Amino acid sequence: MSVLKVLEIMCSSDKSWEDAAKKGIEKTSKTVKGIKSAWVKDQSVKVKDGKAAEYRVTLKVSFEVD
Repeated sequence: MSVLKVLEIMCSSDKSWEDAAKKGIEKTSKTVKGIKSAWVKDQSVKVKDGKAAEYRVTLKVSFEVD
């Protein structure tokens, strides 16, 4: 039987929501081993001068516990 733990992280990018999620997973994987999946819980965008300036995602990252 395996046990998974869920960690909620927030990340951002000036390019896209996909890039924000990718950066979040890459950074988290530097300290959390055994990441199995990530679920996008929420998306938002920061607007500056009428344009999208920063894309933000909240991820639920699951990883296996030894």
